[in-house]
Amino acid sequence: MMPAVNGLDAPEVERPPHPIIPDRVEDLGIPRALVSDLILRYLWLHGSANLAALHDTLKLSFPVLETLFHQFRQQQLLEVKGMIGNDYAFSLTSAGRAQATARNEVCQYVGPAPISIQEYHALVKKQVPEVRLSRESLRQAFSDLVLPDGLLDQLGPSLIGHQSLFLYGGTGNGKTSIAERILRIYHDTVLVPYAVEVSGHIVTVFDPVVHRAVQSDQDELLDPRWVRCQRPCITVGGELSAAMLELRLDESTHVFISPCQMKANNGILIIDDFGRQVLSPRELLNRWIVPLDRRVDYLTLASGMKFQVPFELMVVFSTNLDPKDLADEAFLRRIQTKVLVENVSPEVFDQIFTRVMAHFHVPCEPGSSEYLRERCASSGAKYLRACYPVDIYKLVKAIAEYEGRPVRMSHANIDRAVGLYFAKTGVVHEAN
Repeated sequence: MMPAVNGLDAPEVERPPHPIIPDRVEDLGIPRALVSDLILRYLWLHGSANLAALHDTLKLSFPVLETLFHQFRQQQLLEVKGMIGNDYAFSLTSAGRAQATARNEVCQYVGPAPISIQEYHALVKKQVPEVRLSRESLRQAFSDLVLPDGLLDQLGPSLIGHQSLFLYGGTGNGKTSIAERILRIYHDTVLVPYAVEVSGHIVTVFDPVVHRAVQSDQDELLDPRWVRCQRPCITVGGELSAAMLELRLDESTHVFISPCQMKANNGILIIDDFGRQVLSPRELLNRWIVPLDRRVDYLTLASGMKFQVPFELMVVFSTNLDPKDLADEAFLRRIQTKVLVENVSPEVFDQIFTRVMAHFHVPCEPGSSEYLRERCASSGAKYLRACYPVDIYKLVKAIAEYEGRPVRMSHANIDRAVGLYFAKTGVVHEAN
């Protein structure tokens, strides 16, 4: 706060919209020794360096690097080899190599300097989305899907509140497609750190596989230890295990890798085919019952020390199993929105069929959609599924390519595709 003027409180100093570049080691928010170790390890790995190379890799400002450079010279840890323009070229002395070797045995991380866990926690909380939605804007976000207004009206309140969501219903009705498109309701970006520091340990967060970096003209003064990204959307399926929800220690580098829910902060984590994971539903629900309620998670370092991280993400559970068979009442209460994605009606099925054929520019014999509905029913399908039109199209296309002729949605081709798509019951038993 600024000092009071004439007995009145002066307004607060306006804070910048994002973390600005620190020009002093003390302003980095992490131990000075950790920053020194990063520079020593870089020199140990590369043999020599200049300030520009350190800046590009470690994402530290030139004033910070110059301060440490002069400190290392005074300590006789490095020696100057010459000049590259206005920049120094330098390498480690024998004393510097000895110290770097010792530090390298503790940790081999050579990359962007981390930010403090406290700064990470504060900015993630600040970046919780404020979503304004209407039925029309939500329909626009899902414009490439055929969804009835009733379903949109169930989804809307949950998405506005950034609450966790339980999508359930029969297989093939679009639950995963809906979940993957939720990200479209966000029209902003978030900052993701390359890594965070916790009690002297480094935990990597930014993952180029799941974080899509974007450029912004407003980031000239942004602390380069942060990356501006689209809000993340991570999908995990049957491969989800208990280990994926905890820190993973890379044995070769002694660096911790953040779990999927930490990487998904300020975005969406989709648990697809919930109930069919390596991790049992009860284990997952017990692990997350507190994070879903309190919006914080607790992770454990190799030393056994626990620390708190934000749990500011939308978790979308998608399943074709009965929710009551997967979770108890206490857990379901913490997932405030449960949306049933029902089997499609004949009218919606025909709309989906028309869209699929138009999208792939497939000529159709008149009445093909109705004929496909009849063939699905006669082949044992108890309900119409939203996936049938595109799945049958893919089979018709494969048949046409195999026989070297144009793709056409005719009744004869539908018969062949349906015959391949649906299993014939009782055939194996009769053959035996």
